[in-house]
Amino acid sequence: MALLSFLKKTFGSASDADKEFSADIFLAGKWTLYFILIGIIAGTGSIIFIYLGHLGTHYFMELLAGYLPPQAAGEHHIFPPTNTPFKPIVLLFLPAFGGLLSGWLVYTFAPEAEGHGTDAAIDAYHRKGGFIRARVPIIKTIASALTLTTGGSGGREGPIAQIGAGFGSFLATLLKLSDRERRIMMAAGVGAGIGSIFRAPLAGGLFAAEVLYRDPEFESEVVIPAGISSVVAYCVFCLVNGWGSLFQSPDFIFQNPLELGPYLVLALVVVLVGALYVKSFYGTVRIFKAIKIPNHIKPAIGGLFTGVIGFFLPQTLAFGYGFAQQAIYNELTIPFLLFLAFGKIFTTSLSIGSGGSGGVFGPSIVIGGALGGVVGKIFHLIMPTVVTEPGAFVIVGMAGFFAAVSNAPISTILFISEMTNSYHLLLPSLMVCTISYMAARKWTIYDKQVKSRINSPAHAGEFFVDILQAIRVNDLMHLVKKVEVIPRDMTFEDFRKFFSESMQHYFPVVDPLKRLVGIFSSTDIRAILFSREIGSLVLMNDVATSDIILTTPSEDLNSVLLKFTIKNIDSLPVVSDEDHGILIGMLNRREVIAYYNEQVQKRKNKI
Repeated sequence: MALLSFLKKTFGSASDADKEFSADIFLAGKWTLYFILIGIIAGTGSIIFIYLGHLGTHYFMELLAGYLPPQAAGEHHIFPPTNTPFKPIVLLFLPAFGGLLSGWLVYTFAPEAEGHGTDAAIDAYHRKGGFIRARVPIIKTIASALTLTTGGSGGREGPIAQIGAGFGSFLATLLKLSDRERRIMMAAGVGAGIGSIFRAPLAGGLFAAEVLYRDPEFESEVVIPAGISSVVAYCVFCLVNGWGSLFQSPDFIFQNPLELGPYLVLALVVVLVGALYVKSFYGTVRIFKAIKIPNHIKPAIGGLFTGVIGFFLPQTLAFGYGFAQQAIYNELTIPFLLFLAFGKIFTTSLSIGSGGSGGVFGPSIVIGGALGGVVGKIFHLIMPTVVTEPGAFVIVGMAGFFAAVSNAPISTILFISEMTNSYHLLLPSLMVCTISYMAARKWTIYDKQVKSRINSPAHAGEFFVDILQAIRVNDLMHLVKKVEVIPRDMTFEDFRKFFSESMQHYFPVVDPLKRLVGIFSSTDIRAILFSREIGSLVLMNDVATSDIILTTPSEDLNSVLLKFTIKNIDSLPVVSDEDHGILIGMLNRREVIAYYNEQVQKRKNKI
């Protein structure tokens, strides 16, 4: 029934659904079928992409260059190994070849498929109503396979996220659903793709809802659809590629509180290196955008520089998951891990930042794992009785680094736990991810993230009240105007003389101590303004109303606008919070609305 309640709230209900149980079941079944279908397509897309990865690696890297990178324990080569001798000179030019093919394919048929696909999906969610052209997932899949299997450094999550997102968007468009429903189905596809290819269905569903924002906020209407699609996609993928986690790890157990000290150092390390990763990536993007050459040539140039690094550090090419697996089992040296981490930063920046196609999550876990291995090994040498298993730091480093660069700490913790089948490190992972997230919030590898729901164009118009409630009258004190007050014992005849020289429309009335006791408007006195017979008989206290509608500096603008609207008045007296008899000035409705529009525009400009 929880699922049924969610679906009714999110997508609406059939006619008389509250009375007709059969209509409720039909509604739930219809939307669940859509999410299952998205999961099946995303899982199938993951299978195809994995096969293309094996195929390209075998024919490009192994047969041409004689280089076969190690794989994670949960993966297996589908082609028998060859005896091709290692040819580092081929690695020098192979990424450029892949970049040339990928660049031509992308910029000829689907320019929006460049870069890392998750960011494109985020942008489609916020700014394009969840719409993705049907050709984009196909082009992204082929282009990413070419980039990554010829030595380009990147991850699998980008293309597979666009496969799932693209089908979700296509299905919603085919069914003529609303932009809101298309966004939800597109996000469900993102969760399904990522959850399946990394064998982390729970994390995949949460990631699709969390990665949209820089603040610690989930898109609640995405969680359940993405969760359903992710589980289905995971099952489809594992039926072909086998069950189990992507990585294997020993039974690491956190049982010494003193170990939190080294983990704190790890958190600081991943924050600093994470900042380098983000700045390197987007610095490369800016440089290549500024170069005045055809776009389809740029990935080849990035690939050439990648090949130069790969010539000396072949471990920095392609996926690198196998080296992360070896680091978990403490099989790599400190220098090797350092070269792997920093080399991977630059090869990923060059491969993807130049316009190549691939993801950034995969390289992030390799970089984070290598950094964790370095910190773990160093502290194992310094305090072997405290840090007994350096491999545990590899796993926590994976989580901490991606949390630092993605602004998605919760789903990242679950990702690493599911990917490594290691749940005993949740406590240090939680600490490292929390610290790294808080310290690195100003950086993100997902440039299309927005700060929060209130900043998302997808939710424009939903937060009118929220914005108003966030603004206080105190913020508008520069707009509160000083006005002439009217003594309550002033005669109407004297007021006529005052009124003839005044531009005011509202007139606060005060007692001899200058305390506010009433108010009236020019409209209130219009009928008797020229009645000479009452000039000295009527005092202004008789004209004013003592039932004053007023506001204070601490009141929010939502309440202020309600007062303007309900009583159809154009100006409110602003009085002290502590003493409502002390008049500060008058606040006009027109200026309140203009200030609100100004704040909305500022928020749009920040997006």
